[in-house]
Amino acid sequence: MSFDYDLFVIGGGSGGVRAARIASSQHGARVGLAEESRMGGTCVIRGCVPKKLMIFASQAPAAAAEARGYGWPDADAGSFDWPAFRAKLHDELSRLEGIYTDGLRAAGVEIHHARAHLVDHHTVALADGRQFTAKHILIAAGGRPSLPGIPGEELGMISDDLFTMDRVPGRVLVVGGGFIACEYATILQGLGADATLAYRGDKVLRGFDEECRQLVTHQLEHVGITLRLNANPARLDREGAGVRVTYEDGAAESYDAVMFATGRHPYTAGLGLENTGVQLGERGEIVVDEWSQTAVPSVYAVGDVTDRVNLTPVAIREGHSFADTVFGAQPRRVDHDLVASAVYVRPHELATIGLTEDEAADRGPVEVYQVLFRPMRSLFAGSEIRAMMKLVVDCNSRRVLGCHIFAPEAGEMIQLAAVAVGMGATKEQFDAAIAVHPTLAEELVTMRQPVRRGGATV
Repeated sequence: MSFDYDLFVIGGGSGGVRAARIASSQHGARVGLAEESRMGGTCVIRGCVPKKLMIFASQAPAAAAEARGYGWPDADAGSFDWPAFRAKLHDELSRLEGIYTDGLRAAGVEIHHARAHLVDHHTVALADGRQFTAKHILIAAGGRPSLPGIPGEELGMISDDLFTMDRVPGRVLVVGGGFIACEYATILQGLGADATLAYRGDKVLRGFDEECRQLVTHQLEHVGITLRLNANPARLDREGAGVRVTYEDGAAESYDAVMFATGRHPYTAGLGLENTGVQLGERGEIVVDEWSQTAVPSVYAVGDVTDRVNLTPVAIREGHSFADTVFGAQPRRVDHDLVASAVYVRPHELATIGLTEDEAADRGPVEVYQVLFRPMRSLFAGSEIRAMMKLVVDCNSRRVLGCHIFAPEAGEMIQLAAVAVGMGATKEQFDAAIAVHPTLAEELVTMRQPVRRGGATV
């Protein structure tokens, strides 16, 4: 059978773009790609990139305060010009979108700016009525923010809306306790808003190491964010130009804006999967095997739409591995067990790779090496916030099973630690590294005595 394409990709985000480019430029496949919105997907247009730039912008007041602690008494961040920043931000996003588009075209990928769905196992239809056949179809449609399902939720924003606001709200409520909620509460507070974070749990970042969760929760309060823990909004009502929020306990507060960061879900609606044998999981995710293949041999899926590890670098690795496997005769699978991640709260970030202390202890005897200290730079400037380094070590193999860092630029440090942990480094191999002094990271290789031991068989 003759096909219009060897590969048709649905979704122009990081995973889909990488798969399309590698399949075409390196393996000679005829590739088409459909993207209904802007090229680059969530990370480039509505997530990682604009968020990180907003984080940089939000640090100015803290940087000025630190400068005063170092003998610059007149240091002041001044007033923040949101319209000027927003215009520059969107110029940068347009530049990056152009790079993604130009890269695909240079690789020989045919781009269709339209919504696409599956007609059958080898046919894709675009919103304008055109149809194409493909030997292989890759779904890389990503995810979308979820709403909590309460009355008046349409009055709230989602994370996508933060980049197009007319102004920084004076008083804002962020609903949620995950990394998106924590990061945006930090950003908004740093840009001058009076931010409140409401979360149904007793501390933020469920799923992370317990001590790290506690440190981040305390830091949010330290930087001036009002925390409403064990609290959940029950309804939203319009109140003049603002929003009145009624909580489940009956309390009510008024805000200029409300932002929901209550999770994300795979963007599988409207993909025409009911026309195929592609199976969906409990959260609406596309079920795939270790090769990113669905129950239909011709259909694959990568990235957030599969709800495996929902991080941009993971989607990129999945897309690249798919292209090498299917079109390059180079079978490659992605190991989802060891993936480093970072939460970009401020002034200290949280970064981690591997098992939490509790997860490791459930598997067997462990030693925990940990240090809590005030970093030299911020201590001199008058800050009381403490940093933490933590290694979780298997008592039998001596392998470092988990590394957790709560410190300035923790994301930069965990990237290098991830190499060692991924290679199966032992605690003694960490110890053998000579420290670079004076640095924060030297604490990772100078902890000699465990602070405690635990585990099921100890």
